[in-house]
Amino acid sequence: MFSNLPLNALRTFEAAARLGSFKAAAEELSVTPAAVSHQVKTLEAWLGALLFGRSGQGVALTEEGEQLYRQAHRALLDISRSLESFCPETASQTLTLSTTPGLAVSWLIPRLGGFYRAWPQFNIRVDTRNELVDLLRDSSVDLAIRTVSHDDPNLFRQELMDERFGVYAAPDLVESLDPTRVELIDLRWQIPGGFSINWKSWCAAAGCDGWLETARLREFDDEHYALSAAVAGHGLVLASNVLVADSLKRGELVAYRPQISLPGPRYVAVCVPGRERQEPVKAFLAWLAEEAAATPLQWE
Repeated sequence: MFSNLPLNALRTFEAAARLGSFKAAAEELSVTPAAVSHQVKTLEAWLGALLFGRSGQGVALTEEGEQLYRQAHRALLDISRSLESFCPETASQTLTLSTTPGLAVSWLIPRLGGFYRAWPQFNIRVDTRNELVDLLRDSSVDLAIRTVSHDDPNLFRQELMDERFGVYAAPDLVESLDPTRVELIDLRWQIPGGFSINWKSWCAAAGCDGWLETARLREFDDEHYALSAAVAGHGLVLASNVLVADSLKRGELVAYRPQISLPGPRYVAVCVPGRERQEPVKAFLAWLAEEAAATPLQWE
């Protein structure tokens, strides 16, 4: 039934497509780039379709190649996981999770102890970066927590939390706030979906446009540092209700004019379809849903 399938060529094609390079695929497979090229051409001849476009800048998947890559990657991943189940003593029990540094520090990591107590057989490796990971190409990442404004039909998704942005500060600062001498912690939010999250938008909604003419700005390029500055009393911060939830609970921050907030995207957990059925991912998704539901968020 499967005797005529070009499995070696398919495996070589998957590596070249995932890595975007015949040279990188050759290094991963311990063969020469010429051997990779030969296997890809063999597969193209077998299929009667061009899988890569070649140019002086390198190779790029065609539409047919992109479609085959996604199917091949998923099938090979399922085979690999199935084989691991026969060798439980050597099977990986580590789940690699990609998320932003701000969410990792402020929300995820403080809660991970609860996951380890419930699932001691699994280990979570947290990969923090602000850039989106292409889960369809980077098979080293099992799951990602993202803020999104629209669905990606190519990924499995689980809804977590809705995000809104309000103003927060240390309790003593709010009590003694002089509206004529305001210090604002300025963070250039990188928000998907065209949301306007900045002091100009909040001040317009709150009727405080004059603040921007006289306020002293404290600029930060990292969410964690900006929130730490707010906790230390260095000014008002415009921040996500998700990221400040624990600081509010501990009394380190309080909301300033809580009736004014700006809409933001949703936090979701996403993975390549099929991975949600794997035991570490399945367990982590169930735990994430419980933790998200238990997080006290303003404006809910």
